[in-house]
Amino acid sequence: MSDNLNKSENKIIEPSILAGFQEYLPREQMLFTKMLDIIKKSFESYGFIPLDTPVLEKADILLAKSGGETGKQIYRFEKGDTDMAMRFDLTVPLARYVAQHCGELVFPFRRYHIGKVYRGERPQKGRFREFYQCDIDIVGSGSLSLLSEAEIVSVINATFEALNIGEFTIMINNRKLLGGYFASLGVDDPTEALRIVDKLDKIGAEKVRAELCELGLSPDAAASILNVTSMCGAPSEVLDKLEAMRADVDNEMFDTGLDELRRVCTAIREFGVPASRFAVNLKIARGLDYYTGTVYETLLVGYPELGSICSGGRYEDLASNYTKQKLPGVGISIGLSRLFYQLNAAGIIKMDGRCTPSRVLFIPMGDTLGYTLELAQQLRARGIPCETYLNEGKAGKKFGYADKLGIPYAVVIGEDERAAGTLSVKNMKTGEQTVYSSISELADALENE
Repeated sequence: MSDNLNKSENKIIEPSILAGFQEYLPREQMLFTKMLDIIKKSFESYGFIPLDTPVLEKADILLAKSGGETGKQIYRFEKGDTDMAMRFDLTVPLARYVAQHCGELVFPFRRYHIGKVYRGERPQKGRFREFYQCDIDIVGSGSLSLLSEAEIVSVINATFEALNIGEFTIMINNRKLLGGYFASLGVDDPTEALRIVDKLDKIGAEKVRAELCELGLSPDAAASILNVTSMCGAPSEVLDKLEAMRADVDNEMFDTGLDELRRVCTAIREFGVPASRFAVNLKIARGLDYYTGTVYETLLVGYPELGSICSGGRYEDLASNYTKQKLPGVGISIGLSRLFYQLNAAGIIKMDGRCTPSRVLFIPMGDTLGYTLELAQQLRARGIPCETYLNEGKAGKKFGYADKLGIPYAVVIGEDERAAGTLSVKNMKTGEQTVYSSISELADALENE
């Protein structure tokens, strides 16, 4: 019995993680964190305020608006008398937060939130159960200017320009325009028709046509919808075509949507977004019901198979389940985990060899540890990440450590260097040695790279 017990105690459990969850090796994590930092910096450059909410929320809060597949995917459990669930997006927590703290916030409330969300869906390529989302929203109290919808496009443009992952196009549309057009054709349920149209890229025109007919539309009406939703291009061209349709459509919602779309496109140009970066695309509908006006999807030029890399839109009542106050808003979301996976798989992003933030490795030799640690602190005080090699070993092993981690520079500090007050710095890529007269001179050189 005791032998069996010992064997059980000594059993090695094979290390692994749950399906649908991710973790990166240092080189990948460095690049992922770099992208995350770029997005954060871009959001903050437009004055968006950082926000974080609990991963766990009361279940009735998260489930207030969920239904269908979303309700089935939520991780929900009880602890004692508390019924709780893990957040499945960052929008519902925002709605709860704004409703709860409405009297303490300044409106329009501009927030960004970068955090993990959880969905119990079937794991597959690019689809995970735990993943990062990067959201921005502008929430108004009672009303919100259309100019905010244009500013969102400016933020998208600046963010993806900073990420430097290739050319992209921000596609925009207005759901009122589509809804009004559908209503003019006698569509009883424009919302369901919008959902069907939103699947054009996934299932193709013929299947969309069939589903529209199943909804009760005539073949001619279905053909008209496919004809209109095929319009895509420069805003001036598409808007002129829509303007020519105004009298025949004769629908107030269509008119409102067209006027809003025209105003937003004009403002986007005023925000300085290049004409090549945005287009009107009438098949962009967004399947979620709460979008009420402008909607966005961003595509990488040359990589349509990746689908939208950033999406969102306008909504009229963010927190209707939690407050009677009208809180209209507009926002977008970048699914960073999925985007990173797709970009990596497509070879669009490449690892640069860095596995650490350290730019300098100090290697103390002899009795110079205290002096070396002081030098490292002085370099950190200048904002330059560095580390000191503390283990014993041959010089080759220490330089090998720097090389494997991709640390650009190594500095050996021996008795001679301490006596002279100089620093002999080795460029780990070229092998070149450069002598600096002080730590300040080295810091100046690194800052000017």
